[in-house]
Amino acid sequence: EVQLVESGGDLVQAGGSLRLSCAASGFTFDDYTIGWFRQAPGKEREGVSCISESDGSTVYADSVKGRFTISSDNAKNTVYLQIDSLKPEDTAVYYCAAVRAFGCPVGVRGYDYWGQGTQVTVSS
Repeated sequence: EVQLVESGGDLVQAGGSLRLSCAASGFTFDDYTIGWFRQAPGKEREGVSCISESDGSTVYADSVKGRFTISSDNAKNTVYLQIDSLKPEDTAVYYCAAVRAFGCPVGVRGYDYWGQGTQVTVSS
């Protein structure tokens, strides 16, 4: 059974940092692409970053480039999202998602498995 479990969300002040974790189980990590998405209240879920475990390639949304860094620890089957210089507009529930693919699919429909999400709240 594929499982994705996010953790690391918190209430932080603007300008602070967080590292989110996505622990994966139930599949061969190296064959999958892992994406991070976020959903703010009243807004659609949007992709922020992904990493293709087959070749390590990464993609970032323009809105987060330079502040978000995605990485993975294959030995732990865990993907991380380092978020620096947090802004109030980063407030959202952050989800990780997985799909067996090469490269990064575009949009939520490109992913087959989802975690339950972790809340990030940034105060001004």
